[in-house]
Amino acid sequence: MTTAANSYLSLSARRRLAAQITLAVGGFGIGTGEFAIMGLLPDIGNDLTLSAPQVGHLISAYALGVVLGAPLIAVLAAQLPRRLLLILLMAAFAAGNFASALAPSYGSVMLFRFLSGLPHGAYFGVAALVAASMVEPARRGQAVGRVMLGLTVAVLIGNPVATWLGQVSSWRMAFVFVGLIGLLTMALLRFTLPHVPASRLNSPMRELGALKLEQVWLTLGIGAIGFGGLFSVVSYIAPTLIEVSGVSAAWIPFALSFLGAGMVVGNIAGGWLADRNLMRSIGILLFWNMLMLALFPFAAGNPVTALISVFLIGTGVSIGVPLQIRLMDVAPHAQTLAASLNHSAFNMANALGAWLGGIAIAGGYGWTSTGWVGMALALGGLLIFGVAVQRAPRAAVQG
Repeated sequence: MTTAANSYLSLSARRRLAAQITLAVGGFGIGTGEFAIMGLLPDIGNDLTLSAPQVGHLISAYALGVVLGAPLIAVLAAQLPRRLLLILLMAAFAAGNFASALAPSYGSVMLFRFLSGLPHGAYFGVAALVAASMVEPARRGQAVGRVMLGLTVAVLIGNPVATWLGQVSSWRMAFVFVGLIGLLTMALLRFTLPHVPASRLNSPMRELGALKLEQVWLTLGIGAIGFGGLFSVVSYIAPTLIEVSGVSAAWIPFALSFLGAGMVVGNIAGGWLADRNLMRSIGILLFWNMLMLALFPFAAGNPVTALISVFLIGTGVSIGVPLQIRLMDVAPHAQTLAASLNHSAFNMANALGAWLGGIAIAGGYGWTSTGWVGMALALGGLLIFGVAVQRAPRAAVQG
């Protein structure tokens, strides 16, 4: 067991819980900042006189920041103590959101959304490592799940609150709200996490060693492909519910709460399953996602079954925790980079799923065709998982 793990385990149970809640608060802030803009696109477009595609590019700018920032920060900050790194990441995130609130033009908003996304993946990667270090190995899944819970609660609560705030005041106030959560997290991190010096063995080159490992790439492939199915449906869920299910536009926020509730349940379940059998849980959850996405076209025609389906599709985020832990295991000497890349993969899944779902809709296959696209992506992730199992050492597969 590492010195860092010993330092965290020596904390009282109450202090460890407080630290995990703090890490989740940071995740809540990041999740709110990422998703709230989706509900504020019309307000931003009207204020800055932008077309719909231009405003949509703001989401892409943030995602690009996540994809690039996660590996870059993980490598460059390899020798920083984790508490200091987490505080710096939240400082950068808060600054990016405050700057977004003050941005005078489309170009400046685009730049600041990109900068706001840079700390995203590294924060979740490092936070997951810290949380896992606070518990015995058999409970890592639940500890990481508590951190990731902040992200899923952001979909359920943070996103609606920020959207409401932006609508009753200004879209700029929504970003101020997110920035304040970042400042709060910085203060909490300072008081709940102990200072643990970074290992003298840490270095940028050591972290880059993760990129030489086949199992790292296969695990990232599972996330980038298999997780994309959820986004193929979720990206177009509002128009699908209106056009196919007959849900009133006024009820869409309520309908989306089903998605958020499913994500919360899925996140908890994913951590629980990961602690019982990591590799088996990944396979089971990929199959579950494939099945739920395949059922969506059949369920979408009725409002009640459509909402149940949305909830069940939301549980698909359960795959996030097992993949996070798997990356820690397959890159034991470069955990920061490997864990951070998990969120780059998820954002690639977001882009891929939305793109392919859009192609299916534009091709005339209907709104519910996103379910079939999602099923195909989940199947792709399952096939990559099969390759990973076949090429992994037997002991790693059984764990």
